[in-house]
Amino acid sequence: MSIPTQPVTRPANPRFSSGPCAKNPQWTLNALSDAPLGRSHRAAIGKSKLKAAIEVTREVLGIPATYKIGIVPASDTGAMEMALWSLLGARPVEMLAWESFGAGWVTDVVKQLKLDAKITTADYGQIVDLNAVDFNSDVVFTWNGTTSGVRVPNGDFIPSDRAGLTICDATSAAFAMDLPWDKLDVTTFSWQKVLGGEAAHGMLILSPRAVERLESYTPPWPMPKIFRLTKGGKLIDGIFSGATINTPSMLAVEDYLVALEWAKSVGGLTGMIGRADANTAVLETFVDAHDWLEFLADDPALRSNTSVCLKFNDARITDGTAFAKAVAKRLEDAGVAYDIGAYRDAPAGLRIWCGGTVETADLAALMPWLDWAFNVEISA
Repeated sequence: MSIPTQPVTRPANPRFSSGPCAKNPQWTLNALSDAPLGRSHRAAIGKSKLKAAIEVTREVLGIPATYKIGIVPASDTGAMEMALWSLLGARPVEMLAWESFGAGWVTDVVKQLKLDAKITTADYGQIVDLNAVDFNSDVVFTWNGTTSGVRVPNGDFIPSDRAGLTICDATSAAFAMDLPWDKLDVTTFSWQKVLGGEAAHGMLILSPRAVERLESYTPPWPMPKIFRLTKGGKLIDGIFSGATINTPSMLAVEDYLVALEWAKSVGGLTGMIGRADANTAVLETFVDAHDWLEFLADDPALRSNTSVCLKFNDARITDGTAFAKAVAKRLEDAGVAYDIGAYRDAPAGLRIWCGGTVETADLAALMPWLDWAFNVEISA
């Protein structure tokens, strides 16, 4: 086999990490100059910035006015754990997991909260039978499997007259997929995913049904201060108007505000979905033309348009893990793709971020390099 010549065209931005993800193409450090550094987040300017972050999130994502949106600590993990510890235990629980983060929520609920939950799982690249889920229970699931490249196709499987709550980790879905708010009672995400914001802050979105549960149910376990959403049986409403539980980074808040304004400039949610879809289409075209590469999610209807997971399919590969790592390292050493190895718990392969902050031209430029790296390694 002849090894192709190293491509000439290079991605202008080689950052294809699935988190933290690439900044938007217009981002500069100077864009953060309005951050109120050295000021209290409880001062008027701090409160106004935090409230703006909440309300522009509502605007871009189309979140109903009756839903509460809070900025909470510890990224998406913190937001999800606040929800699990505060809301579960009132009804039976069903846990749905098809990748590592969903499996992590199972561990929280079963081993830490010690609830006798029903656990429904699927292998990487697959999804559970959504139509078999019992929504008389509280149901916990990820909308987009960041480490498996599998997403929920839509919200049709969730009944409007459900008795239980739906608790959805949407951290690689928000701003790239159309989330049906009427079907979601608790939704969480983090700034560093689709918008390319900074880490350590999470978003917690509550429906009126979730608020009703919080105000009518007290869990039997001790509740850490950082998880407390109610006081005296009432929602601490300040959390959802900018009075955060702990001290936020006002630099990170400013960065999130900049990211939100950029999202609005490219067409809001519709524009962001379109950008992610166009990026994923580049990979689909490449995979269709190269039989040594496959999507981990073989069903296009379930395939993520953000965290796209790929696997190698070639009989000459004897050690899939070592081969995939070698390809990823060769691309990183060439300076054309950073951080695209599969997640450590996932099957061997590559994971290429296609969210809206990535330019389609950069993914198109990467594809010849992927062909080059594969052929160099297969001939080694």
